[in-house]
Amino acid sequence: MSPFEALMWRIEQDPRLRSTMTVVYLLDSAPDWDRLVAAHEWASRLIPRIRQRVVEPPLGLGTPTWVADDEFDLGFHVRRLRLPQPGTLRQLLDLVQGDAMASFDRSRPPWRASLVEGLEDGRTAYVLKLHHSMTDGQGGTQLLGLLHSRTREPSPDKPLPDPPAPENASPVSILAQQATRALGSAPGDALHAATGIASTAARIASSPIEGVEGAARFGRSLQRILAPPPVEPSPLLSPRSRSWRFDALAVSLPDLKAAGKAAGGSLNDAYVSALLGGFRRYHEHFDRPIEEMPMAMPISLRRGDHPMGGNRFAGARFAAPVGEPDPAERIRAVHEFVLTARDEPALDVFGLLAPALNRLPMALVARGYGAQTTKLDLQASNVAGLPYDAYIAGAKIEQMLPFGPLPGCAVMATLLSYAGTCCIGLNTDPAAVTEPDVFVHCLEDGLEEVLALGSADGNGRSASAGRRRLMTL
Repeated sequence: MSPFEALMWRIEQDPRLRSTMTVVYLLDSAPDWDRLVAAHEWASRLIPRIRQRVVEPPLGLGTPTWVADDEFDLGFHVRRLRLPQPGTLRQLLDLVQGDAMASFDRSRPPWRASLVEGLEDGRTAYVLKLHHSMTDGQGGTQLLGLLHSRTREPSPDKPLPDPPAPENASPVSILAQQATRALGSAPGDALHAATGIASTAARIASSPIEGVEGAARFGRSLQRILAPPPVEPSPLLSPRSRSWRFDALAVSLPDLKAAGKAAGGSLNDAYVSALLGGFRRYHEHFDRPIEEMPMAMPISLRRGDHPMGGNRFAGARFAAPVGEPDPAERIRAVHEFVLTARDEPALDVFGLLAPALNRLPMALVARGYGAQTTKLDLQASNVAGLPYDAYIAGAKIEQMLPFGPLPGCAVMATLLSYAGTCCIGLNTDPAAVTEPDVFVHCLEDGLEEVLALGSADGNGRSASAGRRRLMTL
């Protein structure tokens, strides 16, 4: 594991900080069960991480390590369930949120897939739950894109790679291997560090003013990144619990993109502006309006030359303009923040600090991290998904509902685009959002006002006609 991924794995000593990601595929029909199991077998051979479990060295002295599970059992990871009648989407999400809150068996690869039958109108759902240490949202989309079919028909001649050789690794043997590698690489690491120091010193000597200015710029950026959330959290959303609730919305991707463009921003800017409009209405519903609230967004560090999978992102926090009634002004404010955040020299500071944090008592690290995240009212993520229709074991994927982890904040919102539709998954803390039905309706209204920024089409249809709620409670 990378130091950052190891931190996500270990910090779950505090159950509020568990890092479970879930995606729900709504399918137009029941997939062929044998084909579905075979697809997972093929995937587990194509992507080694699927068959790997985490081995933790004793006493936290080394780094958690991915090893091929010597007792990998596909039957444990892929299961078949049926909803009781009438099989509503609300019943499905209640089932999924309960499973998402359950911890993984840490002696096995940290993922689970479920085929859920019995939905209304003869539909079926496929649910994939995995630990964030395996990959981030964008990396997961890249990997899953390899596994979906473009047609309903099977591919009988698809090559089947050999499974990875199992590794019978113990915590002690992993620690011994890491210690041996560290001793062997110590001279080279020391030389590399000395060379880097000498190179930096030479650059500063040749351009002392530029070197001092760069160091000062990084220092100021570091101070901004590590500072507490920029505003006080909302008193209305302050209670916290260890429970999750899932809700979802859908909106036309072209309509949301057009709304962002109309205000000089992007799809992501329009999405966040709509969320903030919903939060404003929710607070007004309780006669407790606020002007700003602390929120965070992940900023992708992924480049085109990075391999698929893994975790490559950093978090940025800002004071969200909830009280701004003009959706266009909110879009411009979000756009300016994102541009500024991307240029922060110290943006990846937690990635840089992760090796040192892994050496501290994890209970202390979890307490400090949790103290920060509980002061956030919203975390909002945006993942670019597949632009085309996809199939799984003969069933067409109609929608993909994403649900990110809820690491102590009041609301985690995740947008995943798929085949022209943006699905927004909401993971809320029921202690903070006590009226979830009202909250979802407020977010619908927030989407409505943002989509209205886009012009009507040639037939006079409002852009907001592409938005609909996914469930009726």
